[in-house]
Amino acid sequence: MTRVDESLKWAEVTAKCKIEGDATEVKFEIFLNSKKVTCQTAKVVGGLASAALRTQKPELWYPARYGKQPSYNLQATLTHQGDVLDTKNKRFGLRRAEVIQRQLDDAEGTTFYFQINNIPIFCGGSNWIPADSFIPKIDPSRYRDWIKLGVEGNQSMIRIWGGGIFEEQHFYDACDEMAHDEFLDLVKREATANVERLRHHPCIVIWAGNNEDYQYRETERLQYDRGDLNPENWLKSNFPARYIYEKVLADVTRELVPDTYYHFGSPFGGKDTTDPTIGDIHQWNVWHGTQERYQAWDKLCGRFVAEFGMEAFPSVKTIDSYLLNGKEDPERHAQSSTVDFHNKALGGERRLAAYLIENIPYSHSPFDYYVYCTQLMQSECVATAFRLWKREWKGPGREHCSGALVWQINDCWPTQSWSIVDYYLRPKLAYYTMKREMADITINMKRSVEEIPADNYTRPYIKEIHKVQLFGTNLFLQDRKYLVRVQAWDLDAGDAISFESPRDPIKFKRNRSTEIAEYKLGDSKHEARTVIAAYLLDPEDGSTVARAVNWPEPLKYVQFPKPKNLRMVIIRTTKGNVIEMEAEVPVKGVALEISDDEGDRVVLEDNCVDLFPGEALPIGVNGLATGEEHKVTIKYLKAALDF
Repeated sequence: MTRVDESLKWAEVTAKCKIEGDATEVKFEIFLNSKKVTCQTAKVVGGLASAALRTQKPELWYPARYGKQPSYNLQATLTHQGDVLDTKNKRFGLRRAEVIQRQLDDAEGTTFYFQINNIPIFCGGSNWIPADSFIPKIDPSRYRDWIKLGVEGNQSMIRIWGGGIFEEQHFYDACDEMAHDEFLDLVKREATANVERLRHHPCIVIWAGNNEDYQYRETERLQYDRGDLNPENWLKSNFPARYIYEKVLADVTRELVPDTYYHFGSPFGGKDTTDPTIGDIHQWNVWHGTQERYQAWDKLCGRFVAEFGMEAFPSVKTIDSYLLNGKEDPERHAQSSTVDFHNKALGGERRLAAYLIENIPYSHSPFDYYVYCTQLMQSECVATAFRLWKREWKGPGREHCSGALVWQINDCWPTQSWSIVDYYLRPKLAYYTMKREMADITINMKRSVEEIPADNYTRPYIKEIHKVQLFGTNLFLQDRKYLVRVQAWDLDAGDAISFESPRDPIKFKRNRSTEIAEYKLGDSKHEARTVIAAYLLDPEDGSTVARAVNWPEPLKYVQFPKPKNLRMVIIRTTKGNVIEMEAEVPVKGVALEISDDEGDRVVLEDNCVDLFPGEALPIGVNGLATGEEHKVTIKYLKAALDF
């Protein structure tokens, strides 16, 4: 058990040992990088030995992007009359982890954000399910590969789904380096064993009692009186599980991990599990529930969104691996029984089709292009969520949204699902768009419509003024200044539109979003043909720090121009090889695919990008040399009439 003082200047480690057999003393020693930090010897009393070891100026563990992940080693040496009987080692980290729930300055409800070592964190990340249907197949290296993907994708949190398993130590090690009377007694013993097994991992910053059980209680209208604080009464209700979540597990965590926050369940917080103003929510009104359009994510926000998602097909290579005859299999099409069998979501085919037809100009043939369209639609959905919710991270007292965890990062078999990386660790396009949205510095846009009635007496005649709002987010812990450049393109005229950019550098305050400007696009005809690109530039050398391209939506209405000169070349730079692309017209959703004979050895740093005229866009690549452009194929979104 560890405790880091609020000053961060000292930490205390409470070490405990259970001893079997004859022994008199246990020597506890703490090491950092093989150097002894502190030690203490404790007497064995009643089969137990414990000691409180204090260290000054501790080296603290930080989440990815915020600092290093140092690892201490606790060594316990058991002795009897001077003879060494046994030695055990346990690795651990020191961090101060809090969940801050306080009244917001300018909105209803309370915050729900994680503060690590006194730093408020916007937690963008993923949900985790078992990584294989056959758990023994997941070796330590595969766990590391999964966690590495998350870290390289700018993710700062992983939520272990309550319907899965108690994960192996290897999973948490990777995270550290890169968080009825007889029945009730069984629950307590199981919880105690697992908390004791995992509590030394600094990556664990919250424990939750259940997944969606309070939501189930609401659906079934089971008895729940929040004002009744007598646990014995809970057991007499038709929702006796409350006793587990609010008594048994609460007691276990209070005793064993008092320095880590315990949440009764997820979702849980306000007047019910859908209350967006307190605690966390699972936002499934896109895909499930009322099946809202994903462009409305900002209206579906919560203080912390622990689940949301959208389905897509896996890599075509993954699909070919489960078809008996691969590319030549007669079942290799979107509506085959074999392909349908690999979608276990209730109503999955119907819902995927609904979101495709609402948003994307798609075709079932060729099959590869259909798969691309499902992934592009998922990437647009996921990116829009992170973009709009991160905008609500507005600084102290205004943390309207402090995190979002996409359902899900991984899969347990080759399937169509909500995952952003498929079973074989092949990233879908959403992995890359999420990575961009969770970068330290981002610039983004959202379109809006102002409706102005012709007079005060009637509503038949409404004038619409279309606008685009420009905003950015700085997750660094220091203020930054950048130049902002805005450009636009008229799809009908096939030419650039003059847009006035701010002249002076814009100050982006640390660890929050910043509103930049608002531009009028005119009426609906002008808005529907205008593509806008926005850039953040380093004021010293003019280099691009962040970029975004905004299109009219839904994309199915857009008359995409055909690029005649889409150039793609691999060049060598001082930072490694890059694939450089440019086109004479805006191009949506440019996806790079590597030939099958290269296997999965080629790694792209980015993918699914939008091109804008006058810009050569570089994408880092490992595994391809100059002159190997023939190993790369390009897909991009086409207008419906181009199929």
